[in-house]
This record gives sequence, structure tokens and C-alpha cells, in this order.
Amino acid sequence: MQKAEHIQLDFRSAEHLPILKEFELPDDQVQFTAHPKEALNVVEGQHPIVILADGHPVGFFILHVTERVKEYTSNPYAMLLTTLSIDHRQQRKGYARRGMLALSSFIRSQFPTCNEVVLAVNHKNVPAQQLYERVGFQDTGRRRMGPIGEQWVMNITL
Repeated sequence: MQKAEHIQLDFRSAEHLPILKEFELPDDQVQFTAHPKEALNVVEGQHPIVILADGHPVGFFILHVTERVKEYTSNPYAMLLTTLSIDHRQQRKGYARRGMLALSSFIRSQFPTCNEVVLAVNHKNVPAQQLYERVGFQDTGRRRMGPIGEQWVMNITL
């Protein structure tokens, strides 16, 4: 299958749900993220985002403007990115990289007061670390303990 030419980010909608519920994630990835179907019930300040390839959902993540952001940065204009996943059947096609490259412009248009995105990545999740570094995230030097070990806090300034 050819790579989709058009990648965009959009807020999750009801029409995305059937596909998101069917995402496949191998066990070695599930340990580091949540399956989109586990993130269906969001609270105020959580914004579920879908990575679309030619209009078809291939990825998912959540942007937070909740109190949880303060665990990662003191910047009151920051957002927290969590639960990034790409459907296993759609992996290795560049969708995660291209979706994350679209993040800055999406946030500038939808959340104009945001000037930083932070995230935590498990120290054992080397592919995710490399992805985030390739798209401009930097290791802040801050560390925290997550459910399965040490996490590195990374950020990107918008």
C-alpha cells in the first residue's frame, strides 16, 4: 500500500470511534501507551486527537490542559501529550512522524495560547524517543517514575 499523501490532525468525533476501537497494538507497545478504546471517556481539559491519512484514522493521542500538566512543567501555557499510538496495521508508513510534524501548526490554530508541548516517554521505549527527537522534542533532563519505570520528560517549544 502506498503512503497516504494527506496527513491531518483533527478532534476525535463519533465517526472515528468504530475504527479507533479496532486499532491493533502489539503487547510490546501496549505497555507504553493506552489503546484508543481505553481513552473514550475524557474529562474536561482532555482533547482526543486523531491522525488521519487521507481522511482515515491511523493514529490517536490526547492533548491535556488539565492540572496534570503541572507534573511536567511550570509553564501555564503548556499542553501535555499522552497515549500516542498508531494502528499496528498502519505502522512503518511514517504516520507517527508526519502526525507529530503537523502538531505545531494544529496547536497554533486550535490552541493559540499554547507555547509548549510536554510529554513523558519510558526510558525503554527507544522507538518513541527517536520519533520525538526527529520531530523536534528535546529531553528536558527531568525524570519521573511511571507505571513501568523511569520516564524522560521531553518538550517542544511552539
